[in-house]
Amino acid sequence: MKLEKVRFLLIFRDETFQENKKRKPASVTSLPATPLLDTVKLPADLRKVDDRDLPKLAREVRDEMIDAVSKTGGHLGAGLGVVELTIAIHKVFNTPDDRLIFDVGHQCYPHKILTGRRDRIRTLRQEDGLSGFTRRAESEYDPFGAAHSSTSISAGLGMAVGAELAGKKRNVISIIGDGSMSAGMAFEALNNAGALDARLIVILNDNDMSIAPPTGAMSAYLARLASGRAYMGVREMGKKLTGYLGKSIDRAITRAVEHARGYVTGGTMFEELGFYHIGPIDGHSFDHLLPVLRNVRDNAHGPVLIHVVTQKGKGYPPAEAAADKYHGVNKFDVITGAQTKAKPNAPSYTSVFGDALVQEAGFDDRIVGITAAMPDGTGLGKMLQAYPSRTFDVGIAEQHAVTFAAGLATEGFKPFCAIYSTFLQRGYDQVVHDVAIQGLPVRFPIDRAGFVGADGPTHAGSFDTTFLATLPGMVVMAAADEAELKHMVRTAVAYDDGPISFRYPRGEGVGVELPERGEILQIGKGRIVKEGSKVAILSFGTRLKDCLLAAEDLEAAGLSTTVADARFAKPLDHELIRQLARHHEVLITIEEGAVGGFGSHVLQFLATEGLLDHGLKVRSLVLPDIWMEQASPDVMYAKAGLDRAGIVKTVFGALGKTVIGVGAAS
Repeated sequence: MKLEKVRFLLIFRDETFQENKKRKPASVTSLPATPLLDTVKLPADLRKVDDRDLPKLAREVRDEMIDAVSKTGGHLGAGLGVVELTIAIHKVFNTPDDRLIFDVGHQCYPHKILTGRRDRIRTLRQEDGLSGFTRRAESEYDPFGAAHSSTSISAGLGMAVGAELAGKKRNVISIIGDGSMSAGMAFEALNNAGALDARLIVILNDNDMSIAPPTGAMSAYLARLASGRAYMGVREMGKKLTGYLGKSIDRAITRAVEHARGYVTGGTMFEELGFYHIGPIDGHSFDHLLPVLRNVRDNAHGPVLIHVVTQKGKGYPPAEAAADKYHGVNKFDVITGAQTKAKPNAPSYTSVFGDALVQEAGFDDRIVGITAAMPDGTGLGKMLQAYPSRTFDVGIAEQHAVTFAAGLATEGFKPFCAIYSTFLQRGYDQVVHDVAIQGLPVRFPIDRAGFVGADGPTHAGSFDTTFLATLPGMVVMAAADEAELKHMVRTAVAYDDGPISFRYPRGEGVGVELPERGEILQIGKGRIVKEGSKVAILSFGTRLKDCLLAAEDLEAAGLSTTVADARFAKPLDHELIRQLARHHEVLITIEEGAVGGFGSHVLQFLATEGLLDHGLKVRSLVLPDIWMEQASPDVMYAKAGLDRAGIVKTVFGALGKTVIGVGAAS
């Protein structure tokens, strides 16, 4: 058997050698004098480009992308890694009629350059500019919006089944990264696609180099053979034939065939899920990509998975050398790769949280940290360095992270499950069922609360206060500044009566002096920051700074103003709210969250207590009920009316006055 296999492989090698001998070398005169990219406005133009000229086009796309991101910042490394793959897909498939779905979307910049958006590529992630992700409203070449991971296979399966139901023959290609494959949703979709035997093409973009990249003609030939008409045709005929013989015989024969193929090309778990597996192949070689994609396009009938190995940051030495492969970058110098970073006036909230947790972990060995593939983004990277045995990165698996934390809590540990607000949405059922109902003391540090700027609505932390404060027994806090954040970390450590959360925004703090160690706050108690008599502003979160600035303007206009920091949305400080309602004419609540959150709970309490029956004028300032597009956070808060000027305007409106200027009214 082994001898036959060797003879088999030698035949492959000889045929490949003969094929390569026949191939004509690309001539210099075949390359156009002008940049190829100037002639490619849309994928239809790309399909006219000779295969031999595609490497030149790839270099030009890569150069264009590097130059653009150097001016805007953004996700560089992922896009650099899929330039050849993106070109090959648009070359082979008839997009946009054939559907191309990206997962997460960090890698979609080359796609945007090739699909009619090159002239706007330097507006990436800017106000009124291109989104940093795929977006349906932006282009017909973006059939599905992305930003959160592990959705592309599910969406692609829906499109594939939809095409079948409509009687249309359409290719659907879902690209997913090896990191995104760690999420359960991806496996749910794979399982369903295999069961439905849907005509779906999944490309697994493996840029983690977890296996050695395939090299040489042998690997390419095996992939071409496996995806070719002869093998796939026989396989399909066999499936139809054995269908008449019963499912058990069908399964037995199919497994035997796949086992035989796996002996040569390598079998995988994807075959067990019902996918026809091809690869791994070199994702930077058009000689590997084009034949396989064409074979799959022309011959595939059921679900196919193509395993492509790429290098994140490919083609730009500073990105290739960086530990994170320039995953997310600020503006940078193209020559040196040095990023432009503003000197912070204060440490970031994320950094303050990370330092505070490490400090508390030094006092309590029951503290453990949990992150879902975001150790640095959440600040848990510091915990990982200081206490690696007590810090767990579970991958892109927020649902698992929450229930894993719940399990740790049952054993007497103090888990800090640090997840961005926008990603905690993915684990909400687990927060409800596995944590809150059981009253387990899981701590939820919630980063990226409120607007996040360039990442736009998909990453804004809009809803966590609303969906957490509805849960019985949940304690919900928000830090007004970095000192308050340290207090809340220690408060969460000390609280063992049930689940507790505290939220804080992206970016640097306001520059307050940090205590040596945080204090333990009294649960459900806020604080008065400034005393007044006519207007009361009750802040939840980091709008407190703008509230104090607005109070200065109101005082200048003769309106004595109290400013209070609620600290807690649940439980509310009932006594503080009663005091503000009874001794002020106007009460303003303000928060960096959607309607239904802190302000709604305050209004519910006021109504229940009858505190609205005596002419109290109440206004709730929340994030507007729209999907706010990307801009700088300051611009976004100004548009939302949650800045200094917006607060003043709201107070004057409640009093029936018109704002003429800062500190003036009529």
